[in-house]
Amino acid sequence: MKKKISKTLSILLPILLGVFLTVYTYNSFTPEQLEEMKSYFRNADYTYIAIAMFFGLISHGARAYRWKYMLEHMGYKSPFKNNFMAVWVAYFMNMTIPRSGEVSRALVLKKYEDIPFDKAFGSIIAERVVDFILLLLFIGVAIILQFDVLGLYVSDLFKDVPVEKMLIYGAISILLFIASILLFIYSKSKWILMIKVKISGLTEGVLSIWKMKTKWPFFFYTAVIWVAYVLTFYAAIFALEETSGISFGVVVTAFVIGSLAISFSNGGFGVFPVAIAGILALYGISKEAGTAFGWIIWTSQTVMIIVLGGLSFLLLPILNRKK
Repeated sequence: MKKKISKTLSILLPILLGVFLTVYTYNSFTPEQLEEMKSYFRNADYTYIAIAMFFGLISHGARAYRWKYMLEHMGYKSPFKNNFMAVWVAYFMNMTIPRSGEVSRALVLKKYEDIPFDKAFGSIIAERVVDFILLLLFIGVAIILQFDVLGLYVSDLFKDVPVEKMLIYGAISILLFIASILLFIYSKSKWILMIKVKISGLTEGVLSIWKMKTKWPFFFYTAVIWVAYVLTFYAAIFALEETSGISFGVVVTAFVIGSLAISFSNGGFGVFPVAIAGILALYGISKEAGTAFGWIIWTSQTVMIIVLGGLSFLLLPILNRKK
C-alpha cells in the first residue's frame, strides 16, 4: 500500500507543481502583460523554431546511434530504427511518469530484440552517468563565462544574511559533509552497503566505456548530442527580437538552467518557462518576453516528442511484425 501511494505521489507531484507554476505565473501578469505575451507568440519567427526542432531531432538520433556501441560492447546488436524509436518512446514516457523513460527503452529492446532487460538498462544508466558528467561540465562553463552576473545575483540573494551566520552555516555544512563521507566509508548498515554495491556497479559500467573498442565513436556521438542540445537552444533565440541579441555565454547559462528544470520536473512542464524567464531577467530580458520564449521552446520540443513518441509506439509492432 505504501509503495502504491509513493508511486502515485511521484507521478502526481511533478504534474501538480507544473500546474501550480503555470497558473501562478499566468495570474501574476496584468491583462496588458498577457496581451504583450500573446504578441510575442504571434510575431515569433517560427523558421528558427523549426531549425531548433531539427537540431533536437539530430540530438535524439545521435543518442540512438550512440547506444549501439554500448550494446555491441556487451555482445548484442539492435538495428538503428528500433534504437531510435525506443529513445522517442522513452522521452514520451518521461512526459507522463517521471524517470520511466529509461525502463521503457530497455523494455522495447527486450520485447523486439530479446536483449536482457538488466543489460539494456545498465547500458542506459551508464550513458546517463556520462551525460551527467557533461552537464556538470556545462555548469562549470556557464559559471566561468557568467561569473560576474551570477556572482552578483547570488550575493544579492544573501545580502540580508549576516556574515557570521553564513560562516556558521558553512562550517556546519562542511562538518556534515565530512561526517556523511565517513559514515558511507565505514558504516556496516545494510542499506548503506546496498548503496555501495549500486555505486560500484555504476562505476564499473561507466569505466567499461573506456575498455570499448569503439570508445572514440561513442565519445564523438556524445559530443554531437550535447552540441546539438546547445544549438537547439541557440537557434531558438532568434525567434524573438528581444532574445536575438543575447550572447553565447547567456545561451549556455540559460541552457543549463533549462536542462536542470527538465531533469527535476515532469519534462519541464510549468517549470521550464519560469526558470528561463528568471535567468534571462538577469540580462535585461523582460519577464513577458522571457516567459514567452520559454513556452515557445518547451512547446515546440514537447510537440515533437508527443508526435514522434506516439508514432514510435504505433510503428514498433508494425516494423517488427516477424518478431
